[in-house]
Amino acid sequence: MNPPVIDNLLVVGVGLIGGSLALALKRDGAVGCVTGFGRRRETLEQARALGVIDRIADDPVAAVAAADMVFLGVPVGAMKSVLQIIAPGIGPGTVVTDGGSTKCGPIAAAREVLGEKFPRFVPGHPIAGSERSGVAAARADLFDDHRVLLTPDPDCDADAIDRVATIWARCGARTDRLDAEAHDRVLGLTSHLPHVLAFTLVDFIARGKDAAQCFELAAGGFFDFTRIAGSDPVMWRDVASDNARNLGDALAEYIDVLQSMKTLIDQGRADDIEQVFANARRARGLLVDHRRGQTS
Repeated sequence: MNPPVIDNLLVVGVGLIGGSLALALKRDGAVGCVTGFGRRRETLEQARALGVIDRIADDPVAAVAAADMVFLGVPVGAMKSVLQIIAPGIGPGTVVTDGGSTKCGPIAAAREVLGEKFPRFVPGHPIAGSERSGVAAARADLFDDHRVLLTPDPDCDADAIDRVATIWARCGARTDRLDAEAHDRVLGLTSHLPHVLAFTLVDFIARGKDAAQCFELAAGGFFDFTRIAGSDPVMWRDVASDNARNLGDALAEYIDVLQSMKTLIDQGRADDIEQVFANARRARGLLVDHRRGQTS
């Protein structure tokens, strides 16, 4: 087994992502001790019973001071308040990183709250997850062969970036770097927009007069499309709010596309409808082939 790279990891917010990080590092022998901190004691007790964490922190500042690395697994809307709590314990050797689905907001919060300690903050986003949430859904293999995007500010310490990249590598993931604004723009299209579409479609049908019959007769296509509507509403509320500009632009463009499709359907332009579907099928095929090539 490889030697540990972290003596003490503190996970703030021990849910799917933070819990899976802890399990993956334990699987690889990359961490000596995992301490958990969060709002709900029962969640932390559950995490300890499941072997996700080894200790429960009662004093977050003391726990940060004792940690080599702090992982923030909280919704992006809670990032600023959590940073305010832990900031006094951050020392010159402490690395703080996160797994939030938006990056510009957490970076701005960290810069404001941490001040001269800001260079120790390495923003990150593992492109892996599940519609399931909570520590019971955590898995040691969640990040295997997945990508983690690091979006460090130019002021970030190089050694802090290297340490965060190392822990993700020990989790079985590969890291890439991306500008934070580009991250929020691209993920707004490929992640945030699909979640909004899935949530709103299910809500739309659930509010309709034929909801019961629709759900009773729903088949594989509906379940495939709406799987992510089972995701944590609080987390995705915060993502939608934090990336409102990019998400709003994407929605406006997509509404125009849907209006164009409605026009094709209303006018009975079957050949044009087929062409849109064929283009989409071809593009998705290329995407699947590319993904298979990356993981082979």
